[in-house]
Amino acid sequence: MNPAHPSLGPSAPRVGVIGAGQLARMMQPAAIALGLRLRVLSADPQDCANQVVPDVVSGHPGDMRAVLDFARGCDVVTFEHEHVPADVLEALVATGVPVRPGPGALLYAQDKAEMRERLSGLGLPCPEWTRVTGPADAADLAGKTGWPIVLKATRGGYDGRGVWVVEDADAAARVIAEAAERGVSLLAEAAVPFVRELAAQVARSPHGQAVAYPVVETVQRDGICREVYAPAPAVDEAHALEAQRIALTIAKELDVTGMLAVELFQTADGRLWINELAMRPHNSGHWTIDGALTSQFENHLRAVLDLPLGSPAPHAPLAVMANVIGLDLPDLYPAYLHCLARDPGLKIHNYGKDVKPGRKIGHVTVLGDDFDDCVERARHAAAYLRGEIDE
Repeated sequence: MNPAHPSLGPSAPRVGVIGAGQLARMMQPAAIALGLRLRVLSADPQDCANQVVPDVVSGHPGDMRAVLDFARGCDVVTFEHEHVPADVLEALVATGVPVRPGPGALLYAQDKAEMRERLSGLGLPCPEWTRVTGPADAADLAGKTGWPIVLKATRGGYDGRGVWVVEDADAAARVIAEAAERGVSLLAEAAVPFVRELAAQVARSPHGQAVAYPVVETVQRDGICREVYAPAPAVDEAHALEAQRIALTIAKELDVTGMLAVELFQTADGRLWINELAMRPHNSGHWTIDGALTSQFENHLRAVLDLPLGSPAPHAPLAVMANVIGLDLPDLYPAYLHCLARDPGLKIHNYGKDVKPGRKIGHVTVLGDDFDDCVERARHAAAYLRGEIDE
């Protein structure tokens, strides 16, 4: 662990972040601006936040002793991922260190079945679903909703992993049998015939102050978010307000502290259906670093410290964010010259990660007022940075 920062003064709070990936890395500029100290718990010496956060503690989030040792001297502990066992969280709470979001809230981001049960109980719009103990459960659901249906691992899974769209009873039985062999619990839910995916992000502090960001559209390919449009184009005010209401209701009823992202499906008739939750900064909000008065990373830190929240208002009529997904170029940096010379208004964010095919290694953001122009600029830069094009 590196020494603390005496120049910040003895009263500067220290925020412990469990996880040291790109989300923790992107909290550091916000922490610097707020005069805060970050400490990250890193399970891998190659974690990209280790490059920019001076205070790094090595340890695995499932190692109770490592987490308790890490939390000593922290004013609050938060997360950049949800993969911390409940018993570790409860032990951390018992030490008196504030944990935000708390384990009671985080459960609903960790376990999709618990999330579906709670949100359905609140009367919020969820697809019809059931827990799966065997093939009959999937067949019973399909008898009500029709095939295909979606099978999901209740815990773990991201970027499309742990999700299976099954077309018939035989396919469902195969997935269920394979999951049982691996000890993976499943739920089944109706396949929503959505026309696009939206995300509603809110920040909420311990005393209940909350702010809502503009509702965005996310574009997924192969289970990975490729682009985000802020605000979502052609969403009427009523549907945008409904998405924000859903997110604010969830934050309040589940007692979420920090950032909450609610991923939503929108069907052709405009109806909204809740897909998944994330209780941390989220890929759908990376545009806020350059495109909002207060980024999601700053508001997450403000919220977990119970500071007044910042304005989520956008800087420009439109922001387009495109993820840079690893492909052929071994390093982003040599491609900067072309991208920055071609588009001086472009913002490039490099996560400092080793390039691997399919891995998120950075993102680009473009602000403007012409949708097609912003999308073209963002797509060109992302494609050039990943080695997909060379002009």
